[in-house]
Amino acid sequence: QVPLVESGGGTVESGGSLRLTCVASEDSFRRYAMGWFRQGPGKEREIVAAISWNGAETTYADSVKGRFTISRDDAKNAMYLQMNGLKPEDTAVYYCAAERNIRTVTVPDYWGRGTQVTVSS
Repeated sequence: QVPLVESGGGTVESGGSLRLTCVASEDSFRRYAMGWFRQGPGKEREIVAAISWNGAETTYADSVKGRFTISRDDAKNAMYLQMNGLKPEDTAVYYCAAERNIRTVTVPDYWGRGTQVTVSS
């Protein structure tokens, strides 16, 4: 069973919005920090945003600050990434990740399979 499953990707025009959802298969993920990573064409995978186990702490890559918002709903075993003001350079496969760490994600222990986000200019 895949521990993390992403959804919500798609194709949007520049300036548009998307909301990604990651659903965890087990309640144990409520104790873990979680995050979103992305890998664009010809690029290395990079972290986009991370959230602590209780949602109190969030961090963002400089490239998405002010445009993306990460959140979680433990009642639903879900994590979200609201993406506004999308740019063509945001085009990538977006991955959900979790780490057995309460504060942030640096070296994930679990990965989803990814969801494609394409932003047209």
